[in-house]
Amino acid sequence: MRKISIFVGFLTLFILAILAVAKVSAQTFRVSPSPTTAPSDTPTLAPPRPDITQQTEETVEPLVQLLREQKLGPVWPVNPLKYAIRAAVVTGVPANTIVLLLLLPLVAMVIAAFRHLIGLRGFGIFLPAALSVVFVATGPVVGIGLFLVIVASSTIPRIILRRLKLKLQYLPRMAMILWFVVLGVLAVLFAAPIIRQPNLANVSIFPVLILVLLAEDFSRVQLGKSIKTAINLTTETLILALVSYIFLTFKSLQIFALLNPELLLLGVFIVDLMLGRYIGLRFIELWRFRKLISG
Repeated sequence: MRKISIFVGFLTLFILAILAVAKVSAQTFRVSPSPTTAPSDTPTLAPPRPDITQQTEETVEPLVQLLREQKLGPVWPVNPLKYAIRAAVVTGVPANTIVLLLLLPLVAMVIAAFRHLIGLRGFGIFLPAALSVVFVATGPVVGIGLFLVIVASSTIPRIILRRLKLKLQYLPRMAMILWFVVLGVLAVLFAAPIIRQPNLANVSIFPVLILVLLAEDFSRVQLGKSIKTAINLTTETLILALVSYIFLTFKSLQIFALLNPELLLLGVFIVDLMLGRYIGLRFIELWRFRKLISG
């Protein structure tokens, strides 16, 4: 119990330190607003939600301006990544892609901490991390809604095929289920004008593919174990993805990752080493066996 408390305390201090430095960096390197025309009496619509997964002027230009404003010292020993990032951006690499790549190790560390210290299992580490990027691209409401549609589109046909006693091989059966999933997603996209959800009309193929992977894991666990286990693992995966989504969309954290990549990666590496050395009980196990431990 003492070891896990130390780990949780250290992890919390590490994350709070990153967020504090990120907030200071965001205040120091604040992008000046572009000149606008005189205000008019005509009401204007709210600007669309900036999507850091897309290479648009609203997402890339503020990051590039931050890089221009940052003053650097010598390359070695503490600034090699900063110079490498600037060289990559000059050659055309999108700054938002670099930010997401830098934040992925942090997201993986958070997911590992939730799994290793708290006990949330989910479907591995890659799938919750990829699902968090899907939530960044579509928004959590649209992402979870699409996932529920995909799960329903893959589960209902499987039940029907089982009731009809059609014995199909695994791969042809999965191909048929994908056929139903495509119809379900198309139905949702066709209903976008009725639903009036702005993020739904801009959904690309990438989020759909990630959600299909999650639905496939749900189906495999449902067949191999039980539907209760599949629902529990899927719920825990969604929780991990939503927590990771918060980290990915935190603006100050994005700025910190872009302006201090060496510090971020080094800190994540040290925490990963400490997590890997921990072999004690998890919080869920401590709660489950609390009477046995106290007795």
